Formats: sequence, C-alpha cells, structure tokens
Amino acid sequence: NYSHDSILKNCILLVLGDGARRLHVSAALSAKASVAMSRFEAGSAVNYEKLLNNISIVRKRLNRPLTLSEKIVYGHLDDPVGQEIARGRTYLRLRPDRVAMQDATAQMAMLQFISSGLPRVAVPSTIHCDHLIEAQIGGAQDLQRAKEVNQEVYNFLATAAAKYGVGFWKPGSGIIHQIILENYAYPGVMLIGTDSHTPNGGGLGAICIGVGGADAVDVMAGIPWELKCPNVIGVKLTGSLSGWTSPKDVILKVAGILTVKGGTGAIVEYHGPGVDSISCTGMATICNMGAEIGATTSVFPYNHRMKTYLEKTGRKEIAELADEYKECLVPDSGCHYDQLIELNLSELKPHINGPFTPDLAHPVSEVGATAQKNGWPLDIKVGLIGSCTNSSYEDMGRAASLAKQALDRGLKCKAQFTVTPGSEQIRATIERDGYAKILRDVGGVVLANACGPCIGQWDRRDVKKGEKNTIVTSFNRNFTARNDANPATHAFVTSPEIVTALAIAGTLNFNPETDYLTDSKGEKFKLVAPTGDELPSRDFDPGEDTYQHPPTEGGSVRVDVNPQSNRLQLLEPFLKWDGKDLEDLQVLIKVKGKCTTDHISAAGPWLKFRGHLDNISNNLLIGAVNIDNDAVNKIKNQLTGEYGGVPDVARFYKANGVQWVVVGDENYGEGSSREHAALEPRHLGGRAIIVKSFARIHETNLKKQGLLPLTFSDPRDYDKIRPDDKISIVGLKSFTPGKPLAAVLKHSDGSSESIVLNHTFNETQIEWFQAGSALNRMKQLQK
Repeated sequence: NYSHDSILKNCILLVLGDGARRLHVSAALSAKASVAMSRFEAGSAVNYEKLLNNISIVRKRLNRPLTLSEKIVYGHLDDPVGQEIARGRTYLRLRPDRVAMQDATAQMAMLQFISSGLPRVAVPSTIHCDHLIEAQIGGAQDLQRAKEVNQEVYNFLATAAAKYGVGFWKPGSGIIHQIILENYAYPGVMLIGTDSHTPNGGGLGAICIGVGGADAVDVMAGIPWELKCPNVIGVKLTGSLSGWTSPKDVILKVAGILTVKGGTGAIVEYHGPGVDSISCTGMATICNMGAEIGATTSVFPYNHRMKTYLEKTGRKEIAELADEYKECLVPDSGCHYDQLIELNLSELKPHINGPFTPDLAHPVSEVGATAQKNGWPLDIKVGLIGSCTNSSYEDMGRAASLAKQALDRGLKCKAQFTVTPGSEQIRATIERDGYAKILRDVGGVVLANACGPCIGQWDRRDVKKGEKNTIVTSFNRNFTARNDANPATHAFVTSPEIVTALAIAGTLNFNPETDYLTDSKGEKFKLVAPTGDELPSRDFDPGEDTYQHPPTEGGSVRVDVNPQSNRLQLLEPFLKWDGKDLEDLQVLIKVKGKCTTDHISAAGPWLKFRGHLDNISNNLLIGAVNIDNDAVNKIKNQLTGEYGGVPDVARFYKANGVQWVVVGDENYGEGSSREHAALEPRHLGGRAIIVKSFARIHETNLKKQGLLPLTFSDPRDYDKIRPDDKISIVGLKSFTPGKPLAAVLKHSDGSSESIVLNHTFNETQIEWFQAGSALNRMKQLQK
C-alpha cells in the first residue's frame, strides 16, 4: 500500500538503513523485500522543491549568482527570508537533513543526548561501528576480537540507538564515510557527521560537514545548527586524468598549494570541464582529504558520473530527481569565488605528501632524491591501501591491475602490504570479482572493514618504537605517530596505485612512470599504467546484512551504564560561569609548534576510553611539545616545583583549586573532529585556550564545552608569555560579539603586562560560556 509515486514526485526518500538499496540491487534479493520496504517507509522525505524555493529567496535577496555550495547551504537556512548572510562574518542557522556518528565519537554524543532528557532524535541519524577494530592479524580474526573486547561499548551504542530512534551499523559493516556514500549522501543533501572526514560525501554533490558531538546533539534535538557563513574557494579543473595520475593527486596538489590551514573557514568547490574525467568515488576521495587543508567541506557539481553511481547503488529514483532539479545542484554562471585555483589535469603528475604533515607535497618523480637529501629512510617497511579516503571498487581494481603485473613476472611486494576495504559491500564485491585474491597473492593482508591503521588502530610489531622507518599509505592524514604510535615513523600519503607500486619496489626511490623492476628471471620491465573499472559490471554484492533498524517505539529499551565501568561514564554538567573575570590562571603548558587533536587527545589505544571522560582525560596533551624544555608530556608543576605528565599536573591543579590555561601556536587543534580534545581540558580544570589561530572544528568544540578559545590580536604576544606565568582574562562582564578581551600577564619576577585577545563568539555562544556549556544552555531553555 506504499505509494512510491506520491513521494518520488517532489522529494527524495532518505532511508535509515540499506534496505532500499538492497531492494533495488538485484532481483535475487526479492526475498528480503518485506524487510527492505519497512526500512524504506521509515525514511524521511527531503523536498527538492523546498531547496529550490529557499535558493530562489536567497538569490533574490542577494541579487547575484550563487555558487553550488551557497545553494545547498543557504537552501538549508532555518530562516531564508530574515537570515543575515555575509561570507566569513555572519553565523548561519541551518537545518541539516541528517546526522551520522562513528562509534568512537558516538559514545560521547549519545551520552550528551541522554543528558539532554529528550525522548527521541528529531532528524534521521545513524551510528557506524568502524573505529574500535584494531588491525592485528586479518579481517575475520580482528573483527571477532573487537566484538569481544568492545562488547560493553557496542551494547551501549546499540541499545541507545534503539531507544532514541537511531540506526545502528554493526561492527564489520564498514567505514562511516563509505556507508554514507553508498546509502545516505545524494546531490543537495546537508549532512553533519562526528568525524572530520565527513566531507567525503561531497563526491556525490552533498554538503557534508565534520562536527563535534555537541553539534550533533543540537541537530538531533531539533535545534538549528550554527555555522559561520563560509567563504568559497573555487578549484577550476581543466584537461583530464590519465595514466598514473589519479583523483588523489588533485587533493595532494591542492594541499601543497593551500597548506593545512589554507582552507579554514571556507568550502572548496570544484568545477570546470575536468570534473567529468573523475569518477564519483574519485570525487569523494578529493573531498575527503579536503579536511587536511582545514576546509569546512568540499563539493562537486552534479554530473553523469554521480548519476551512474546512484543508479549502481540502487538509487535510480534519486538520480532521476537530481536530473529534474539540476539547477539546484550546479553553480550559477558568473558566480564569485573568494579565491580561485586552476589545475590542468592533463599536466598533473602523481604526487606523494609527507612525512609528518599532509601538505608537504612532492611529485613522485622527485621524492626519492628529496628523501636522500633530508635523511628520510628510503626503504619502505609497509604499504597500506584502503581507508575511508581510497577504498572504492575503482581504487581496488587499479591496485590489483598492478599487483597482477608483478605476479605475472614472478614478483611479490618487497614491503609488507595491507588492504582495508571501506565497506562490507566493497569487501564482498572485490572478493567475488577476484581483486582480493590478487592483492593477497602479491603479499597483501586484507584487514577488517574498518578504519584500522589510518587512525592508529594497528598492532604493529615489525619495528620498535623509536626506530626510524618509512611507510606509504593511501590514507588522508600522516601526523607524527598517528598510524602506529611511533614518532620515528615517516608516513607518506599518496594514491593506492602509487602505494602498490612502491610496495612492490620496496623503496621511495622509484618512479613507476620511468623506472624498471627486475622480474624473477632477471629481466627488466616497466609497470604499465594502472587500469580499473569505475564500478562493477555486475551489481555490487551487498555482503552480510549488518544494519539494525530502530524500533518505532523505543521507550521500553533499557540503556545500561555500569558505574564501575572503565569504558563508559555518565556525564556530570560543568559548572556555570560565576560572573567574574578569570583571575590568575596558571599556564599549564606553552605548546611549541604543531598541535593537532592527535597531540591533544591521542587515538590508537586510547580509543577504548572515548565513552569515559575521566579515563580518556589521562591522555590530555601528552603528545604536545613543551616550549620550556622541548619535551613531550613533561611539564613543571608550579605548585611543587617538580616535573610530571601534563594530565597529572592538570589533575593536581584541579585538586588544589587552581584553574589553568593552555597557550598554543598556529592552527591549534587541526585534524580530527574529536571533541574529547575540548572535553578533557574542561574536565581537568582548564578555562581558556590562547593561541595564534584555531582549526574550525576544534574552536567550536571548545566553545560548546564552556571554554574560551582566544587568539592573540598580535601573534607576537605569544612570545611574551612565560611557562610560569599567571594570566588574568578580564572584560568578561561585558563579553559581547566583536569586542576583544584583555589579558594581564603576571610574571614570576613581579612584573606584568597586558595584551589583547580576540574571539569569534556570537551571542548564542556567549550564552554557552555563561551557562557552563552548550548542553547546560539547552537544558535551561527546556525549563
């Protein structure tokens, strides 16, 4: 009795599970039709007519052509008629269509939602179990071990999801961003996700933005979500990709141009005739790694490559609607970009970026010489392909085409080689089509459908900690110690094709475009440029069904959190502001140089504590470099005169009633969206973070938890602060948007000086600070 026509005429059906996809994938799946239809009906209608109407209102108000990102963002305004719109200045109140959370961040997000007292989420939301599976032996064994080790957390997430109306993707289903691309992203949708690589969905013409858990709670609670109106960076693509050059090389090149902070506060919008030479999943790769330049998100215009992908993943009706409403899904002619970059894809060469930062770009042809010059190890210990950035069917096929050439000449990889499928669908399909066997035969180990080594979930045993070595990956991020907790590991990011070629050669000093390998017979040969189908000729094999649909009524579902648990802990509200200036804050640590969220709240083995705020706080800033002694996790306790770990000293200060402040450098908090990097300092007594500049997500996360993220009006004032200073932040009684605050630096020699501190708080965010946190303010408004 379900009327498809009445819904599909003007809207898209956004399903909570993969049922609708499976319904269309193959006639052989018709036995599952009744279950699939129930999931299909549980979807929510998103009206393209509303998007078009809002765009028309805003275009008329602004009286100018709109970029694609403006169309989608402004098309989701809570009040398109009255909203003040000024790029880079005003805060927009938006209504995203849905929320997605990975399991490591979902724990804290759901704990906060439980604290809100609301009975059910207001928008379609999903939880994806991908972060807690450690790569150790191989896919099946590692998955089973993860289910056993994380049973308490998985049970909490599954029951909380059922109780509050959230879809639940079980461990083994795949990486959140691949699941979103396969099921939930579509042209024109706005989705927020509690992971910094949520922008992956931009490859399907969606505005998908990484946020902290508190932002997700706002949207799940039905509250308009705030975002500073983004600037728009245009990247015009001409020419076409061919040979060894891949979509990954586009973002590797752009990262080299813009650096890790060049995209901050902006959406990167790709356009131009070169777009059509890139597959839909290739566009997703480019958008995914846009997080490494600090971009709010990245997006591509709707085209035939997206249409083909939608059809192949069982969403033909959505593709037909997108065709009908294409005006909403491409930029207006003559639209203005705040910055414009032009790339000729026909001239673009394969790139490899690193080590230790994703914006240190090198042509593959030059990296060997550069490595020799800088003393980077040439021998490659491990090559790793897959991850949320590069695990599509096309990626695996192109890597397999190279592996097959090596096998045909009697060669295997000289380096260790691992393969991470992005989803159960990809895993099942590459197994069926023989790619997985080829990759195993060349020496590869196929890992679980999970994040694994990309986020430090890697039980690496081939080198000792501190041993200098090189790895090459098709991941997106390569900060110090990120993949294996070894600060001496030189990690480089590149395309899966280049990783595979370098793993076969075993050295960075190899350019597959020009250099020769020696086969098992002693004959020299060159690898032929990789090839691979964009999508399988047959339908995707969906593999095992790993989705749990929430019940219609979840009120009777019980969610247990054991008070003695070391994995989960219910949250206590932070104290509200006492109405006074913050006097005599002790400098906890003055951080030297790069300080990412990995430095502030490490991942890897710490992921198991993501649902327990007190336990996870034992990793606070343990990776940050102390300017006082160039040491990591060694700071002076100004009360005792002794040196200790950062979290230990912070706990000592808190126990003795001493509030504190962190001082940092440029782009503080770049990297992951993890809000634990904001929750931990708040929990251990921090009140302010003073730096030269912030990464977007981290700055918002700090505000959400009642901290003061402040920036030096004069960056040179960073040098005025001494590690043993006490700092008073004054002017809080008249705290208003756009008005700087003052800080008095009290030095140990008795002298003092004042500096000016800027902030980006708006009126709503100031209310968060005054209430003690955004969650506290939400509760106040419910009374």
